[in-house]
Amino acid sequence: MIGTTGSVRVFAYASPCDMRKSYEGLHGIVRNELGRDIMDGDLYLFANRRRNRAKVLFFDGTGLCIFMKRMEQGLFAPLWHRTTEKTLTLSSSELQLFIEGSQIIGKIALGPKKMSKDSLAISRGT
Repeated sequence: MIGTTGSVRVFAYASPCDMRKSYEGLHGIVRNELGRDIMDGDLYLFANRRRNRAKVLFFDGTGLCIFMKRMEQGLFAPLWHRTTEKTLTLSSSELQLFIEGSQIIGKIALGPKKMSKDSLAISRGT
């Protein structure tokens, strides 16, 4: 599994993507269209219009990596129908379900919202 901890952020590109794009093409989308830095360690999910192919782009500390999958039966969830934003944020669990072909991605919350540093602060009661 790619990015097995809950602290890994996953950004799904919310438009169909040309699956002929490789490292530089996908990195260009991350940098130019999403305004993000690939070296932050986040994962970026892309799917084609037919929803039978998907790629995950990430930087592992030494170089760019691509995970690819072609569905032989069924389709991936239609991520671009779920939002008007350029990206849809997923948890690492949702990414795993997406890769397995689950259609529930984006329809229901699969867990609580991630905690922030502020929510970890210990309150000092009197």
